[in-house]
Amino acid sequence: MAYANLNIGTVKRFPTPLRVQKFVNFGFIKRFHCDIVVLFTNDCERTVSKMSEQKKQTGLWPAVLVSAIILISVGILAMLRQQPPSQMQVKPPHDHNHNQPLPFEPHVDSPDESAKTDEPTKTDAEPAIGPKTTINDVIRTARSWTAIYESWYGKTAPDFTLTDITGKQHKLSDYHGKDVMIIFWATWCIPCHMEIPHLIALRNIVSTDKLAMLAISDEHTALVKRFAADRKVNYTVISANTLAMPSPYNSIRAIPSSFFIDSEGKIKIATEGVLSLDAIKAILQAE
Repeated sequence: MAYANLNIGTVKRFPTPLRVQKFVNFGFIKRFHCDIVVLFTNDCERTVSKMSEQKKQTGLWPAVLVSAIILISVGILAMLRQQPPSQMQVKPPHDHNHNQPLPFEPHVDSPDESAKTDEPTKTDAEPAIGPKTTINDVIRTARSWTAIYESWYGKTAPDFTLTDITGKQHKLSDYHGKDVMIIFWATWCIPCHMEIPHLIALRNIVSTDKLAMLAISDEHTALVKRFAADRKVNYTVISANTLAMPSPYNSIRAIPSSFFIDSEGKIKIATEGVLSLDAIKAILQAE
């Protein structure tokens, strides 16, 4: 009986701790499960946040690159606008036969095109010409041209014989006793177009007895002849192979370029760039 009571008591005393243990175990599992969910959720949030930041940073690069390109382009355009127009053009080589007929109709600008003008344009400040002005003084006032071939100054100009577009021959040494201006140019040269009105004006005010003007182009004779007629050029125009001329004429690098030969047949100065009427007058009058 006592045994039976003991068993009954034991049985009655154990269920409560077991139920409590089960409840405690179930609560622990729930808390463990919740902790895992919370940790996983936090990791997901941090991962999504990092991905968003990376996308934002990655998305900024195209905008930064485009902005940099725009700024560089604006800077280049500003620099180009500030640069003055070129007063000379590089002279390309030509090796065609000047007397053969052209295989095409040469193009010459029409009289009403903007590149053509009958009035000289302002290219230089007027040099101060005095009784003792030297050629070095004129060089120091240059704005649109520069002196070249200085080692030839004072030396006898190499002689040559060329035929102009009308068929007349010109020998440099035949002009001994008068000044000679030799101009190297081309119909395609825009700076040369700018200089032509100044040369026409020069021919109008200085007689052929005092100054000979020989404008030499290495283009085809028909093209040069038509261009000269269209522009009403009043000075001697020659179509010739400049590479066959003696040095230093055959080494011209840019046009327009000019050689001034004094009355004794010596090279006074050589220039590269556009010469205004005032600059030419100053060179002719300088000692």
